[in-house]
Amino acid sequence: MLRNVKISLWIVLLVLTSLWVLASLPLPSTLNFITVRNLFIQYSGVIGIGVMSISMVLALRLVWLESLLGGLDKSYRLHKWLGITGLIAVVLHWVAKEAPHWLTKLGLIEGGHRRGAGSHSESDSLNQVQAFLDGLHGPAKLIGEWAFYALIILIAIALIKRFPYKIFVKTHSLIAVVYLALVFHAVALLDFASWSQPLGIVMGLLLIVGTISAVIVLTGQLGKRRKVEGAIETQHYFPKMKVLETLILLKDGWKGHKSGQFAFVSFDKKEGQHPFTIASDWDANNPRIMFITKALGDYTNFLPEKLNIGDKVIIEGPYGCFTFNDSAKRQIWIGGGIGITPFIARMKHLAHNPSSQVIDLFHCASELEPEVLNKLTVDAAAANITLHVILDKRDGHLNGGKLREIVPEWKSASVWFCGPIGFGKDLQKDLFKNGLPSNRFHQELFSMR
Repeated sequence: MLRNVKISLWIVLLVLTSLWVLASLPLPSTLNFITVRNLFIQYSGVIGIGVMSISMVLALRLVWLESLLGGLDKSYRLHKWLGITGLIAVVLHWVAKEAPHWLTKLGLIEGGHRRGAGSHSESDSLNQVQAFLDGLHGPAKLIGEWAFYALIILIAIALIKRFPYKIFVKTHSLIAVVYLALVFHAVALLDFASWSQPLGIVMGLLLIVGTISAVIVLTGQLGKRRKVEGAIETQHYFPKMKVLETLILLKDGWKGHKSGQFAFVSFDKKEGQHPFTIASDWDANNPRIMFITKALGDYTNFLPEKLNIGDKVIIEGPYGCFTFNDSAKRQIWIGGGIGITPFIARMKHLAHNPSSQVIDLFHCASELEPEVLNKLTVDAAAANITLHVILDKRDGHLNGGKLREIVPEWKSASVWFCGPIGFGKDLQKDLFKNGLPSNRFHQELFSMR
């Protein structure tokens, strides 16, 4: 759940802050602008490189981390929040570094106060390691400054969705290069005394695992063991809905998937990978996998024109924990638009593996072609599921009140939602307000940026 992501973020910040406070005690006897500024430079640096290190590890799509956070969608959300937190910390770090220069120009303080919190006495500098690191201060500061400018640009591309997805994918890996530059900056400039304290031990571990993660990303090893080749076998396009159904025949290597999971699909090496929910059940004797895609952006708009029967495809996965596993006697599924996809996969699974759960499926759409409606009806009947089709123009938007009216026993159910985030938040708020336990609402946060 998203709650776990928020808790994880706060735990990371509290742990790093506590370690920094412990390493900074006792505080300087005189607290003035310069001493506070020097302390803040160290603190913002610890937070910045610390959260970026964890973010680099999350970028590896590790299955065990995915299960801890409740799915890769939650893991990527934490990755995004950590990246934003790191950017804020780095910006504040840069401001604190430049502040004396700006204030001196304004005549508010006297010049010559450029010495950082990590400076050392003459006797300390006799230590060879410390002397070596002291000698790197100049290059580390220069590299850190240019890495900061690069980080601003790259994270802006990641967050501003006006930049096409393929530009985001191609530039996002460059953050690994920036991270390695910032690792050098951090190692050289972290207060030397901190390395012998718990802060230094934890930071050292974070920098090591972060560096390994960056190297894996830059050498193209990310997800390599989970990639399988395939070829497009059939396609079916529904023009009114702008939806494309693609069936792919897989080569050996796919270990199977659970209904509700997704994969990264590469139809074109130049375009790169895109995440798509799997719309089929898995049968090892019939190694085919289906994806249903809707024209929602610059790339998916042109898929029907670009893809042809026989085209080679690379699939990486599966990922995700939106797999309908719970002990509730009743389930309520809500698929908004293309969010119906994981429920299609689950219906196909239940058709061959019946369940005792009572299931209501709500499909909310602006338009539904007769052939698509027929397919949903057939799948629902085969899976012994009650289908409720909600068309915006005919029925209005589905809300908590309507859902509770249609399914009076909703309090005994678990709710599984996949669709627009705002729609999900509104339903969640209503159901929680009316007594649904928070652990019974499951939402797929299907957004990679």
